[in-house]
This record gives sequence, C-alpha cells and structure tokens, in this order.
Amino acid sequence: MTGMTDLLPAEMPPPHIDPGAATEPAPDLIVIPDGDVPLVPNVGVIGGRDAVLVVDTGIGPGNGERLLEFARERAAGRRIYLTTTHFHPEHAFGAEVFTRAGATWLVNRAQAEDLRDKGQGYLEMFRGFGPVVEAELAGVQLVEPDEVYDGTRVLDLGGRTVELRPTGRAHTRGDQVVVVPDAGAVFGGDLVEAGRFAIFPWFPPHDTDATGPGWIRVMEGLVAEEFRIVVPGHGAPGGPERLDVVLEHLRLLRDETWRRRDSAMPEEQIVAEVREVLSAAYPTWVGHEWIAAGVGCFCAEHTVRPEVTA
Repeated sequence: MTGMTDLLPAEMPPPHIDPGAATEPAPDLIVIPDGDVPLVPNVGVIGGRDAVLVVDTGIGPGNGERLLEFARERAAGRRIYLTTTHFHPEHAFGAEVFTRAGATWLVNRAQAEDLRDKGQGYLEMFRGFGPVVEAELAGVQLVEPDEVYDGTRVLDLGGRTVELRPTGRAHTRGDQVVVVPDAGAVFGGDLVEAGRFAIFPWFPPHDTDATGPGWIRVMEGLVAEEFRIVVPGHGAPGGPERLDVVLEHLRLLRDETWRRRDSAMPEEQIVAEVREVLSAAYPTWVGHEWIAAGVGCFCAEHTVRPEVTA
C-alpha cells in the first residue's frame, strides 16, 4: 500500500510516548500527551477501584512496554484492561505487549475486522516511512483482541464505569470513542484532532472506508453531549471547543469541496482552492498535507447537493 510517504517530515524524532509527561485532568484519569511528536497519540489511563483501562498504545512494542510499565505502577495491583480507538498502527500496534502480559484487550467488532483485513497492509505501509518508524515496528505481532463486542460496551472498573462506544464509519470503519461519564470526559481518537487538519486515510484503491458525511454526523452527536474534557487523538486536550472546531472545519471542507465539485472543476484545482480557503480559516494549524485526501473523500461521496433534493 502506498500514498502516505509524503505525509511525515523527512526528519522526525522517534515516536515515543512519554509517561513522564502525564497529567491528571480528573481524579484517576490520566492523559499522556503526544508532545506534538508525529505518530504519537494521546494515551489514557482510567482507574476505578478494581481495575484500570488503558486507551491506545502508541506505535510498536517499545511503546507498549513503556506504557504497560506505567499502567502497572498506576494500577498498583488492580486488573488492567486495554482498548483502542481504532486499528491504525500508532494507536493499536503495541497491543501484543498487553495481551502477552495478561491484560484484556477489548475492541468493537468493526475495529477487529479492520485489524484483520487491513492490519498487515498498514504495517507494511508504515514500515516504508523510513528507518525511524521501521525501527519502532520491528518484531510487531498482530494479535487478536481478547473480547470483541457489538454496540456499546460498558466496562465496570469498580465504582466507575467507562463506555466504549462504536461510532460507525467516519475516520475508519471501526472508530470508537471512550467516554468516562462521571468525569464528563471523552477520548475521541482520530475523530478529533487539535490544531491540525482532519486526517483522512483516503488511499484509493487500497483504503476508501473514510466517510466525510459520516464523520460529520458523528461529530454532531459528540458536540451535543457537551463533554467537559475532550482528549483528541493528536494535539492538546481541552474542553468542548475541541469538538466544536472539528465539526466547523469538516463542514467547511465539505461545503467548499462540494460547491466546486458541482461546477465540474477538476479535482486538482479543487484541492488547490480548498487548501487556500482552509489555510486562511485556520492559519496556525498543521497537517495541510491531509487536505487533499479530505477533498478526494468528499468528492467521491457527492453527486447532488443535499439542499437541491430537499
């Protein structure tokens, strides 16, 4: 699978999670921030009386080992669970370390299917990103989850429940968000980014499961819940404004793309013009390289503007 080799800086630091940077925005709810390092996600460690839940692993077994050590220290004898927001390597390809150590890895069915159908292809693609990333993926074993569920899985950690909610197709076929109701917190995975343009894994013909309209529907639902703590897949955690701006951005990307698509403008020109519009709207954001993929996704999903058929 090809198509992403130009989406990372030519020189980048090792994509290592840093447990020493952990913060605690709510009691027994830990966030290990990404530190603005490419291919490092925000990671969560959520505790209850009897167990802790780790959210995402970082890329490769080295990150898995670092995170497992931190989780064990934090758990202090409590049971350890793992869940992942989606199957992409920087979020889930350290899972083998947890399962080998006896932790229970839980994912929704669509995510398990993504891992089965696309995991090896993404592993090969990411290995092509250069020696830094290839080293992190050395020896990776793609293991099966311990528990696969349909619908929302409510996990009881003892005095605290956590909701593992599949969202339906959006960023991937198997996205899920992790909700901590008592803290008003949500871990959004790559459905939510802070200070960067939405990551559309749109790589025809290899992967075309991303859906812009579906992503917007998911974000509309999340915005309506008025979460107090929002942990994006990448970028600084914050409050409900993190969700608001993602929804605003996706709607702008959709409207600007579809308006030009309706005029039969060539896609290359659409990309150039939409990139200019979005760059002006969000001048401090990074990840401009993903705009073209977002335009391609919306172009492929649109034939007639919704208001015309209403």
